[in-house]
Amino acid sequence: MNLERDLHKTFISSETPLFPANIDRETLKNRFAGFSEFMMMYSSAIKEVRTKFEVLNDDFSVAYKRNPIEMIKSRVKNPNSIMDKLERRNLPMTMESILENLNDVAGVRVICSFIDDIYMIADMFTSQDDVTLIEVKDYIKNPKPNGYRSYHIIVEVPVFFSNRKKNMRVEVQLRTIAMDFWASLEHKMRYKKDIDGAQVLEKELAECAEIIALTDLKMQKINQTISQLSKE
Repeated sequence: MNLERDLHKTFISSETPLFPANIDRETLKNRFAGFSEFMMMYSSAIKEVRTKFEVLNDDFSVAYKRNPIEMIKSRVKNPNSIMDKLERRNLPMTMESILENLNDVAGVRVICSFIDDIYMIADMFTSQDDVTLIEVKDYIKNPKPNGYRSYHIIVEVPVFFSNRKKNMRVEVQLRTIAMDFWASLEHKMRYKKDIDGAQVLEKELAECAEIIALTDLKMQKINQTISQLSKE
């Protein structure tokens, strides 16, 4: 990825540029350098959060002989998405505005085996003394109208750089394998509203969400039964 090229295309070619088209080369160079450092800060925050979940998973594996976390994914929101969100909210197109107003620039997705693992891992993570819980949205107990289920938390973690410490916000989404599979397909469908039969597909996706939810609950119950029998 050529960051300078992509940032130039995004922020100079847009109607509401972060970097004006008539900006001089030296100033532009300095702003690009500043933005690259800015995005590095979010990438570093992701590393901090990922490491915490990886350690929890490893510790759980040693203590209880199983891994509650199946997979960890992460991403930093791309410049186009950042700009679109600022524009939708009528917020200034500045790095300061991004830092103050957007909580999901850095995102971590934790894929768990079972629903009860989601709540257990989330509690373990947010109980750590250097993690500040900012917000919780429980779309498992309260699904979105389209059937979307996931457990979202916004957290703030300290990141130590060479000459400073910065508290950075990260959005963490915790979901089961089935929830993640459904969400991936729904995300693809979200950008295909103009295709024939879109409404029918949306209805089928909503039905699948209910089936998946029931399956997750049944799988969790079976797992609990197996665990109880193993203790006997």
